[in-house]
Amino acid sequence: MAAHRDHFFENNPHLARSTRTNVAELFRERVRNDGERLAVVDGERRYTFAELNRRVNRAANALSGMGLVPGDRFAVLSSNRAEYIELELAAAKLGVILCAVNWRLAEPELAHCLNLVAPRVLIHEPRYASEPAGLTCRIEHRVDLDTDYETRLAAASDREPAYEADPEDGLVIIYTSGTTGLPKGALISHRAMVARASIFRMEMGLARDDGFIAWAPFYHMASTDQALATLLMGAPVHIVDGYQGARIIDILEHQRIGWLVMIPGMIEQFLAEVRARPQGLTPKGVRYVGAMADLVPPHQLVELTQLLRAPYVNTFGSTETGLPPATGATIAVGEVPTDLAKRISGLCRVKLVDADDNEVPVGVPGEMAVRGPTLFSGYWNAREVNERDFRGGWFHMGDVFVRREDGRVAFVDRAKYMIKSGGENIYPAEIERVLLANPLVLEAAVVRRPDARWGEVPVAFVARSDTSLDADTLRAACRAQLAGYKQPKAICFVPFEKFPRSTAGKVQRHLMEDWPVE
Repeated sequence: MAAHRDHFFENNPHLARSTRTNVAELFRERVRNDGERLAVVDGERRYTFAELNRRVNRAANALSGMGLVPGDRFAVLSSNRAEYIELELAAAKLGVILCAVNWRLAEPELAHCLNLVAPRVLIHEPRYASEPAGLTCRIEHRVDLDTDYETRLAAASDREPAYEADPEDGLVIIYTSGTTGLPKGALISHRAMVARASIFRMEMGLARDDGFIAWAPFYHMASTDQALATLLMGAPVHIVDGYQGARIIDILEHQRIGWLVMIPGMIEQFLAEVRARPQGLTPKGVRYVGAMADLVPPHQLVELTQLLRAPYVNTFGSTETGLPPATGATIAVGEVPTDLAKRISGLCRVKLVDADDNEVPVGVPGEMAVRGPTLFSGYWNAREVNERDFRGGWFHMGDVFVRREDGRVAFVDRAKYMIKSGGENIYPAEIERVLLANPLVLEAAVVRRPDARWGEVPVAFVARSDTSLDADTLRAACRAQLAGYKQPKAICFVPFEKFPRSTAGKVQRHLMEDWPVE
């Protein structure tokens, strides 16, 4: 079949070209059809699709004028602002790659991320103008977003760039959170981004009038994936620089929102802000809310869904995979979930494997391996890691799941963070779920601690909303629901804000292993 296909395309090269598309072409089509519709809102700035496109073209031609050619990289070091979207679409039109650098990184981490991708151009906000110690790559041009950017756009043409990107061309590099080491750069292609955009329609039913609030950093997939998908659907993106409860609430009251991303760590703060408002919150319309339901206390799920009158999205994805492999299952408004097993996305294949990559039977924990068009193209300059993680033609996620008889999969924990206690494997999430079920628990993290007898034992750190909750109450819940060897050897109460988090809002357990047990 493959030989027949190649022969067919060789005899008709125009046919092969006609089957391909990219983010730039799809955005141009949206501009043609919806030029006067609102595309981006950033504070007082409001751009229609036509206005946004003219700025995107000027940005693309300005980048080209700095010598960037297809395959080159340029880095962006900035908080959330309209220019970020302009530059992502400009990259799409030039065939160059935008490297979305996390501005929260320490200097050595920042230097590592830049050295890894060797960008020819660095576009930054004024506060990031100084060169980080340890930078070895040569940056040819630096563009200050507050002083240089508009000048360069004004001097550039607004004509459409002529380059036509191949679907497999890289579009953005988003860095992994680096919870177990230095960040890796995940290269996401046009093909992957188009497939990810299709998931929002195919699995979630998002439509042309469903706007998006981009409050999560653009260096994270939560904002980049969904912002581009929203624009390709013809809906507006409302930009907020980080979590700002008052602004998000105001948008919710005046705009229809398709999927309001909320991550663990911010939900309680959002609920508290709404509770403090005499008038409460009357959303204009939210189709879905939330992410990572496994990490959210059940009582927060209930209150949030009732408040927004929207179901909670019970998904599981990653920077590397997009919304798949688990998309579309929801927790109903007001429901107290007793089972967080997830439905496999219709746009990927999944198998669960043991340490030897043999597929495990139903009911047995196994690492999730994925195939599908939303997958990234590998980690930048990381051949050994790519060979390991893509072995056998599957991307191995490093996350452990159990498959149910009905085909759904239930999250167990990260394969790389396991507690080995007396020959038994303990997944911290098993214990954390029991702790989070108490309505007075705001956050819980279980870490490993060396033990002379058992090798390692679990220790729990808990944030509570009321000091009436004591360790004995939580120990009783653990004894009732967990095997003896899974009982936390200590339960320590710490302030909610003390929990270290990744950019995705996940607690970074490895940073807590040396915390004192009081």
